[in-house]
Amino acid sequence: MEDALAPDPTATVATGSAAARAYAHVKQRLLDGRYAGGTLLSENEIARQLGISRTPVRQAFLQLEAEELLELYPRRGGLVRPVSAAEIEDVLEARLLIEQHCARRVAARGAELTAALEESLAEQSRALVDGSVDFASSDRRFHRTIVAANRNAILTRQYDSLRDRQRRITAAAVAEDRDRVARFIAEHREIAAAIERRDGDAAAELTAAHLRGAYAQARRPPA
Repeated sequence: MEDALAPDPTATVATGSAAARAYAHVKQRLLDGRYAGGTLLSENEIARQLGISRTPVRQAFLQLEAEELLELYPRRGGLVRPVSAAEIEDVLEARLLIEQHCARRVAARGAELTAALEESLAEQSRALVDGSVDFASSDRRFHRTIVAANRNAILTRQYDSLRDRQRRITAAAVAEDRDRVARFIAEHREIAAAIERRDGDAAAELTAAHLRGAYAQARRPPA
C-alpha cells in the first residue's frame, strides 16, 4: 500500500532561511484557520513574533500573495483573503468528481486499505481528544489515502493541486467545533467500513454526502 501512503509532494516548503520560516509560520495559520479571512496581518508583528527583520516577512507575504492567500496593502500589511463562495463550489465540484470515482474503484480491494484508513482515523481521534493533531491536515490525509490508492498519478496530482484550498475550507467547516469534528470522523468511519466490505457504490455515495455536508457548513457565516 505504498501508493496510498505516498507523501504529498505539495506539503513540503523550503527551510533554512528567515523568509522560509516566516512563510511556513504564516501559511500554516492561514490554512488551519487561526488567521481568518478578513484579518489584517502586520509585517512588524510577525517579525517580532519570529525574532527576525521585516524584510524576510515581506518576502513571505509576497509569496503568499502570489498563492492568492493574502492581498497586500503598502504600509498596512497583508489582508487574509476570505474563501469565496465561488471557490467553495469549484473545489467541491472537483473533489466530488475525483473522490467519488476513487472511492468506488478502491473498494474493489477492500481490506487492503483497512490498515491505512484505521491509522488515519486514529490520528483524527487524537485531534478530537487532545488537539495534538491539526484536524484539517488529518482530514485531508484520510481523503488523499483513498485517492492515491486508486493508483492514477494524474488524478492524484490534480487532487494535490487542491491541497491548500481544501485545508482552508475544512478549517472553516470545523471552526474548532468538537461536535462537528466528531461528526466528520463518524462519517469517515462509515466510508472506511464501506470500502472494507467492498461496497463501491456505498463508498461513493457516503463520500459525496460527507463532502456536501462539510461544504454546506463552510458556506455558513461565522456565528
